Amino acid sequence: MERVIVVHVGSADCEAAARWASWEAARRGLPVQLHRDGTPPASEETELVVACAPDVNDLSASPCPCVLVPERAREPIAAETVLGVDARNPAAEAVAFAFDTARRWGVRLRAVHSWQLPAEAAEFHFGIPEDDRAIWEDREVHLLSGALRPWREKYPEVDVLEDVRLLSPVQALVRQSANAGLLVVGRSAGATSSAVAHGLVAKSRCPVAVVPS
Repeated sequence: MERVIVVHVGSADCEAAARWASWEAARRGLPVQLHRDGTPPASEETELVVACAPDVNDLSASPCPCVLVPERAREPIAAETVLGVDARNPAAEAVAFAFDTARRWGVRLRAVHSWQLPAEAAEFHFGIPEDDRAIWEDREVHLLSGALRPWREKYPEVDVLEDVRLLSPVQALVRQSANAGLLVVGRSAGATSSAVAHGLVAKSRCPVAVVPS
């Protein structure tokens, strides 16, 4: 059964989405299927749904990965793939999608884990000692390394950069979008939207892949 990439043409100008879908379809050796109006029907043949960023709500419950392409995105390029990952609870489907994309494109994968200061940081009223901050950050670094270890073993050919940021997930990922070919985030099973995905679509300079668990 032949797989297809579906391009969702909604209410907005979707030239950038159509361009990206054609580019990715050529790389995967798959045909492109155009869908107009409403939510694209899910089928076993659908490999990927591509849409313009303003149509994020139409695709918020899609059972397959969706790539949302902002009109401000540059021409499609095989640049660094950026994965937003929660090191404490990594979404396996999103991690697999990001590693597979980096492998197929032949690019580096940047895995970004954002973190916040722990509650005990509030006890320091006159600034946080560097030693304490370093201990907390090292803990996050080890968490990310452990979460990615089995994926590094599964995809030994993928060059991985582990990136731990003391920022919100949206801030951390948007900062990387200027030089990325694709941002990848997960969506929890049963959820109809992702706050991180919505924030990224509004600000990202590159396409955003939302992968359901």
